[in-house]
Amino acid sequence: MRELHDRDRLAGALQDARDYTLAIYAHLDEAALRFPYVRTVNPPLWELAHVAWFQEHWCLRWRDGAPRRDSMLADADRMLNSALIAHAERWRLPQLTWPVVRGYLTGVLDATLERLAGDSHADLYFPLLALFHEDMHAEAFLMALQTLAMHAPRAREDAGSLPRGSTVACAEAVFEGGVFEMGSRSRDDFVFDNERCAHTIALAPFALAATTVTQAQYRAFVDAGGYAERRWWSDAGWAWRVGAGALQPRHWQRDGSGWLVRRFDRLEPPQADAAMMHVNAFEAEAYAAYAGARLPTEAEWEFAARAALGAAGDRYPWGVAPPGAGTVNMDNRFGRPLASAALAASDSRSGLRQMLGNVWEWTSSPFLPYPGFEPGPYREYSQPWFGDHRVLRGGSFATRSRLVHNRWRNFYTPERNDIFAGIRLARSLAD
Repeated sequence: MRELHDRDRLAGALQDARDYTLAIYAHLDEAALRFPYVRTVNPPLWELAHVAWFQEHWCLRWRDGAPRRDSMLADADRMLNSALIAHAERWRLPQLTWPVVRGYLTGVLDATLERLAGDSHADLYFPLLALFHEDMHAEAFLMALQTLAMHAPRAREDAGSLPRGSTVACAEAVFEGGVFEMGSRSRDDFVFDNERCAHTIALAPFALAATTVTQAQYRAFVDAGGYAERRWWSDAGWAWRVGAGALQPRHWQRDGSGWLVRRFDRLEPPQADAAMMHVNAFEAEAYAAYAGARLPTEAEWEFAARAALGAAGDRYPWGVAPPGAGTVNMDNRFGRPLASAALAASDSRSGLRQMLGNVWEWTSSPFLPYPGFEPGPYREYSQPWFGDHRVLRGGSFATRSRLVHNRWRNFYTPERNDIFAGIRLARSLAD
């Protein structure tokens, strides 16, 4: 967002990110912040301290390609650099108490804001990097609470009532395809390294569903025995399903002849029109096959999101204006996914609803570097994950709205079903 290149607004965003981070865990005491090892989450006190370390490293210590001063926290580099400490070791750091971590978070942010205000020539790239890094971890904090069946954060005071679904102009949007320039060209608006370099892609005609798959639609697949039907699954998907013993989606459990779905620490009946969530890439592919469709490639997704906008105004599916309050389901405003057909104000120019927000959308594309890729200063952001991760697009209800846009790439391994991810169907069109 170009407005964040204003120092005062950037300072406000950094403070907002910290307030938001602390609010996610504000309802938990220190005992609740310590729990046994779980492979897919980080221990909260370590992850909070890591957020502070990352900001300190890039905004206060980094000079000319190396850190030039000691950390405010003793032994911080060994403990908190995620590239250096094994995941299991992060659980064995008793010195990271809540008072220590809270003091470190406060001290680093205060020093960062002071430097931002006092050095008019400082490169804003690193404060922006720290801001967006913290925004990404905020979603990971919410994922951890869901994974661990812990209480959800307190509801936002400005949330209001849950928006209902509304009429969708068409079931799918049809695209003629053609040649377009995919990815980002410059750093003018802050670009993560995996968005570069912009390159030409040719696409055949395709169609994309106007909305993501709902819980009712996915339930039909489950109730039809879809998890036991080998024909719907890829080889890798079937191997995962058998190995995991999966017979239904994660967080679903039988309730007599029906189902209950766990949302954080509460069980509730499925909401028929709500976006399906917590499916992995294999489950998404199996459902798509069952529905006579497929997952979109990430090039198709980006082409559809930017269609009919023109290069000057194609940051968001609806145009150049940033997301407004209540126009997209992001920032954990409502605390959950909405109806797939809710929020008509989020429609793209092609009629696609909620391309940004609500649930992440799996694509069929492996996470690979674009032509001409060069790692950014934070070299571990993308480069280690090429090849075995899958691309997701769009954002979820838990994603910060200032973070994502039409070119933004998320990436996870395809078996991960702890992500706030769902499904948008695609199909190829005959010539």
